[in-house]
Amino acid sequence: MTTYPPHYANREAAAELLLRSLAAYDGKDPLVLAIPRGALPMGRIIANALHGDLDVVLVRKIGAPGNPEYAVGAVDESGRVWMDPIAGRLGIGEQYIRDEAARQLEVIKARRAQYTPIHPAIDPRGRIVIVVDDGVATGATLGAALRLLRQQRPARLIAAFAVAPPDTIARLHPLADDLVYLSAPEPFHAVGEFFTDFREVKDEEVLEILRKTPLPQKPPHP
Repeated sequence: MTTYPPHYANREAAAELLLRSLAAYDGKDPLVLAIPRGALPMGRIIANALHGDLDVVLVRKIGAPGNPEYAVGAVDESGRVWMDPIAGRLGIGEQYIRDEAARQLEVIKARRAQYTPIHPAIDPRGRIVIVVDDGVATGATLGAALRLLRQQRPARLIAAFAVAPPDTIARLHPLADDLVYLSAPEPFHAVGEFFTDFREVKDEEVLEILRKTPLPQKPPHP
């Protein structure tokens, strides 16, 4: 019997499918945090459907020398670096990691400076938090996001994504209270191979989404 890998028309279609497993959070004031830039269109759909708030969580992968798309670690907005054990097996030096982490942290700072005037960061403390990504390869970036958010004490921490290889899912399980995903295919080479349309999401689209996203209403003063 021939089997075929899962395939999704685009990110928006994947978000609609994920909603089937996230429906229990509708009406519970979830905070949906998308990893920019690719996951923002997905996050908007999920936040709107669940009547929740939408924001971003800023993390950047640290790519392997000569292969920047292959994540061997990640840096979060606090500047903390999270490395995958594979970095040691590949013999990646500490100086390279420091230099690349510093470079990616500058990207994070620039994005935060760009986003904040339009959409100030929302505090995840005490909230049901759903972290959205389009797909996960090594898990370095999503793992860094989950570790950062766990330190901020959400009431519940959920990761939602379309596709990831089974070994990555196993590594992510301890970092979240729940993982919601559509498929875990093998072999797995790259996230984009499972989408018909995996176009790059531009900064302008991210800014437009954030510009149109309402901020949480502050409770009235007593």
